[in-house]
Amino acid sequence: MSDDPDALGPRELRAWMGFLAAAHLLDHEIEHQLKADGGLSHGDFEVLVRLAMAPDGRLRMSDLAREAMVSKSRLTYQVTQLERAGLVRRTACESDRRSVWAELTDEGRAALEKVRPGHRRVVRESLIDVLTPEELDVLGGALTRVADRLRSR
Repeated sequence: MSDDPDALGPRELRAWMGFLAAAHLLDHEIEHQLKADGGLSHGDFEVLVRLAMAPDGRLRMSDLAREAMVSKSRLTYQVTQLERAGLVRRTACESDRRSVWAELTDEGRAALEKVRPGHRRVVRESLIDVLTPEELDVLGGALTRVADRLRSR
């Protein structure tokens, strides 16, 4: 037994290692599917989904960075790539000269529609169908608490 009070016990280590393995493997499956079905990265998909869910299909870049949980510089690079592909456009904010909107284009919506069925299939086969309804409730609640704690920092 370690004298380190922060050392993980067997139960904790099993949960942590299981989480890491599942998260990495699921991300790999999703990345592969998105690339194969539409040439998108997982990050690209996340940005497009966030924009599709936003009112009028647009968000301020700063809000989009916060929602997609990426740095502003990473988001700028990503949106530049999506803009070059015609999936997103940036426009000036009329009410705040310091802000820029990221807006989903019709081509961006079409790209999302193309990859969504495969994405849903991968998520369902790799995660949802593996768990019981009770496990889904526990997992959803637990991971929401973890995310809330991390966001509050």
